Amino acid sequence: MATVGVLTWNVQHASPARAARQAEWLAGRPEAEVVTLTEVSGGSAGQALAKALAAHGYATHLTDGGGDYRVLIAARVGHLEPVLSVGIGHLPHRLAAATVTVPGLRCLAVVGLYVPSRGPRDQRNVAKRAFQSAVAAALPTLPAAFGPSVPMVVAGDLNVVEPGHVPHHAVFGGWEYDFYRTFAAAGFTDAFRHRHPDTLDHSWYGRSGTGYRFDHMFCTDRHIDTLGDCRYLQQPRLSRLSDHAALAVDITLPSTPAS
Repeated sequence: MATVGVLTWNVQHASPARAARQAEWLAGRPEAEVVTLTEVSGGSAGQALAKALAAHGYATHLTDGGGDYRVLIAARVGHLEPVLSVGIGHLPHRLAAATVTVPGLRCLAVVGLYVPSRGPRDQRNVAKRAFQSAVAAALPTLPAAFGPSVPMVVAGDLNVVEPGHVPHHAVFGGWEYDFYRTFAAAGFTDAFRHRHPDTLDHSWYGRSGTGYRFDHMFCTDRHIDTLGDCRYLQQPRLSRLSDHAALAVDITLPSTPAS
């Protein structure tokens, strides 16, 4: 067995200069062996982030979203293999999937998600609801796509808080809480809440200073025993590398059976 650090982070559509600093920060974090990055800029700025990570020894998989925000999966351990057949019908570039195979260990499946925000007034929640519906329909099929022995994490900025979130935010509707619940219904466990059932922490703060736990990581229920420590890293938010904290999880991958 060996422990692999998995980290998810909203990089706030970084410019090439800030993307270089983000890549340097990630390269210096022991938790950032496998990363899912959300709100990656379209065009050359997003490519700059992928190139900066590659310069630090990461293999990368960046979705193609034209000018829209994208998702990037990167790994500096094992072999990263993009999975292109796991997709959704609406805004498919906001979902990325890959496997990471470390020699001697079982494969890890990684899915990154970036749910749209509520959107402009004239299109309030249209893209968000459509994307959430597409993801909710796909979630139950994901574990079977990789096989029952493969641990899977689904991570990213869901732009949704959990039911019972403290503080309460009246802006969220029942359909948004239902999206969070679809993960449990599909066989996934909230890693942070599993490890810290009573801990109050947030990954994004509004102008008033009110906190939101927007960034999540879920693990397949049958592999819940692989979860180690799980924590939010506030330093990149406080140092203005992004307006989001990162979320890191330690996952213990079993050894492959002897032949």
